[in-house]
Amino acid sequence: MTDPTTLQMVASKALGGAERWFIRFSAALAERQAPAQLAIRDGGALDGLDLGSLPVHRLPYRTTWDPWSRRAVARLIRALQPGIVQTYMGRATRLAHLPTRGGPIHLARLGGYYALDPYRHAHGWIGNTKGLCDWMVLNGLPAERIHHIYNFADPARPLDPMLVAERRAGHAIPEDAWVLTTLGRFVPVKGQRYLIEAMARLPETIAGRPLRLLMVGDGPLGSQLRSQAESLGQDGRILWAGWQRDPAPYLQMADLVVFPSLDAETLGNVILEAWAWGKPLVTASFRGARELVRHGEDAWSVPCEDATALARGIRLTLSDDGLMAALVERGRERVELEFGRRAIMDRYLELYRALAG
Repeated sequence: MTDPTTLQMVASKALGGAERWFIRFSAALAERQAPAQLAIRDGGALDGLDLGSLPVHRLPYRTTWDPWSRRAVARLIRALQPGIVQTYMGRATRLAHLPTRGGPIHLARLGGYYALDPYRHAHGWIGNTKGLCDWMVLNGLPAERIHHIYNFADPARPLDPMLVAERRAGHAIPEDAWVLTTLGRFVPVKGQRYLIEAMARLPETIAGRPLRLLMVGDGPLGSQLRSQAESLGQDGRILWAGWQRDPAPYLQMADLVVFPSLDAETLGNVILEAWAWGKPLVTASFRGARELVRHGEDAWSVPCEDATALARGIRLTLSDDGLMAALVERGRERVELEFGRRAIMDRYLELYRALAG
């Protein structure tokens, strides 16, 4: 069966987890030579980034009620005549109102527990966790039109060790230091404040090696988190890498990945990235982690919003070479068998064919 043409639409002004997924998903579609096109916000954070080889259309996406934006979306869909229109987040979804029959299938992809009213008019919904799909059913969406597909983990692509060493030296990280890496926007749900507090509860050295925490990300809580680190006397051990289009250098140099998100975190792509890069993981047991992680087998899991438990988990993991090796081995197995790019993209393309057919 021929793959239907899809139009992937996102209206985001800023960059976050959904936008990082959109970038990776677009590249995967291009890699599979899928007949797809992209529609992004003109002048938004995605505009100008490398979105692979797929055609890119820039739309105003000003507000959900702006007639100009609605007309621009409708004109593009009429011109392209895609079989599937897949929207991300509320604004792009609200602006895509398609006929119930006789036109493209509208799929709204949800990566979080959003208010569902902006999504109810879609023909179908994709949730990236089973818990999210169950929640959509409980909130009145028809189960037969809800499709569960996890995110995939990109395979690790190791960089030249000299480049990583230069990046490490640029942050003045001692050669013998443990490098802890955390990734995520500086917003409340990511829980970075508990990780900073945990650092203050950790000793200067573990197994004779000093600690350094790399904060990879940016966001509205940036100044507050920096002030917290300074007030706790951790500004010398906590390093700020800013938002990274490609976090590969920081994953490659990590001895441990730490993910302190709060319970509202839906999936947690950092879990999959840690496994793909072969890094031991300490994570809070938010709802996405509870669905994915097997405590003590592929990650060390601690309660959310508990800096003491987080510090204890970091110390325990770094003190046990056997535990770290076991977490790495099992994490790699999980990502290869369950969360590989090929397997997840197969599911998306099979869904597109089934719905368009």
